[in-house]
Amino acid sequence: MNRALAIIFWAIFFSAAQEASAQDYRFGVGVRLSNSSPTLNNSITGKYFVTDRSAIEGIVSFGGRFGVGALLEIHNPLAMEGFSWMYGGGVYIGFQDKQTYLGPTGILGLDYKFREAPINLSLDWKPELDFSPAINFIPDAFALSVRFTIK
Repeated sequence: MNRALAIIFWAIFFSAAQEASAQDYRFGVGVRLSNSSPTLNNSITGKYFVTDRSAIEGIVSFGGRFGVGALLEIHNPLAMEGFSWMYGGGVYIGFQDKQTYLGPTGILGLDYKFREAPINLSLDWKPELDFSPAINFIPDAFALSVRFTIK
């Protein structure tokens, strides 16, 4: 199963990498500031566009619990230059007090790339659903991300 997912991921990555020239930025890294409820709260975030509309975001959180997560995001441009809205989903795992937190996460938000500066801002809602150690829905996961971008 894991090998099949890896093959699918790399096939999508290599076929989509040829189309990635129209996005405002290709890669961004920065900080994500969130409330303390979700596993992926105050974090380091990196986003890489594999096409002009789809991105992979990695998040490493050092808040109340240590956590890592990955999301696939679809970006849709808005009428104002530099603005897009995004949606997507992924998975996370976190560790705290000898407990393991694991589950799916979604994302819905706005993304803005400053035209004259290598800065990106994202405002999003990223609810999480713990499958472990117990079923628990965390709906109040709002955040602001600030990233330094590279074309």
